[in-house]
Amino acid sequence: MIPYGKQLISQADIDSVVAVLQSDWLTQGPKVPAFEAAIANYCNAQYGIAVNSATSALHIACLALNVSEGDTVWTSPISFVASANCALYCGAKVDFVDIDLATGNMSVSALTDKLISAKQNNCLPKVVIPVHLAGQSCDMKAIYDLSKQYGFKIIEDASHAIGAQYNGNKVGCCEFSDITVFSFHPVKIITSAEGGMAVTNNQQLAKKLQRLRSHGITNDPNEMTEPSHGPWYYQQIELGFNYRMTELQAALGLSQLDKLDEFVTTRNAFAISYSNAFETMPLSHLKQLTQCYSSYHLYVVKLADEHSHLHRHIIEQLRSKGIVSHLHYIPIHTQPFYKAMGFKDSDYPNAMKYYKTAFTIPLHPQLTEQEQSYIINEVGKLL
Repeated sequence: MIPYGKQLISQADIDSVVAVLQSDWLTQGPKVPAFEAAIANYCNAQYGIAVNSATSALHIACLALNVSEGDTVWTSPISFVASANCALYCGAKVDFVDIDLATGNMSVSALTDKLISAKQNNCLPKVVIPVHLAGQSCDMKAIYDLSKQYGFKIIEDASHAIGAQYNGNKVGCCEFSDITVFSFHPVKIITSAEGGMAVTNNQQLAKKLQRLRSHGITNDPNEMTEPSHGPWYYQQIELGFNYRMTELQAALGLSQLDKLDEFVTTRNAFAISYSNAFETMPLSHLKQLTQCYSSYHLYVVKLADEHSHLHRHIIEQLRSKGIVSHLHYIPIHTQPFYKAMGFKDSDYPNAMKYYKTAFTIPLHPQLTEQEQSYIINEVGKLL
């Protein structure tokens, strides 16, 4: 089977993990801060806070921005459920902004209309979480301008998008957001096995994120309620979690980071080949905006409307041919858990149209030209 995504682990990656296993530190050692600094430097951000998953990063990012009961967070319905669940973990409500069908990302026009209505009804969001679907940044400048007008904070869910660029700057520089979140799951651009990171340019947010990932504990005398009792002393000053990243994960992430740009270049080359091949077929791919450079975590194609009835058939037939086609994603608001909150399929028509026509085909650095040709030919036969 040709997987839709797959990690590429080198001997250098293995050696870096083995070195940690042979060291004195398996957790809370020097590799985690080194990985944090390396990611922040790569993105041109001030601070990096490593955690055990992007879901954890989203959760503490919401908490760092004081999301709590009575607040509302908006995100995209076309994402993994974690993009919405993180707000519920804080006791807040969740709502969604429909997508732009061309890019699959949050629609700026839909966001604008929803904000106008929300202001009239006194129910503006506290935080908006744009999701960089498949590795392409949302139109962050436009969303940022709206945040200044309507007073909400921004968390970029860039789980797909490390190595991507927007307006010539790396995704993660936080020029147009308060916090950006990355994922290092094995199918993502680079991996730390499991793991995630939040980056920010705000020192106070960084300190709060650091506390929240480790039980709400601080050993900084400036944050304590009384003078330190000694070098062993710490205080829990808020309720946090055990979301720490291990030294093993950080060592793997550091080694993988050396290959990030190479991985992204390879993914873009495969994406161009796909796009060229599909020009003569009744398919479209996610439109790439001129101000964006995608990291191409996924390659998503959409059937023409007249072929939408073949959607499930094509995915199943590709799998029968040894090609793992997938669907990213089932609209969050259609999940039973969210329907129980009152959401209806018809609430976000573009998201539903996307769901009925889009499918993902394999794209990863270990894909060969022969495998890609086979995938293209099999898609062509089915159409």
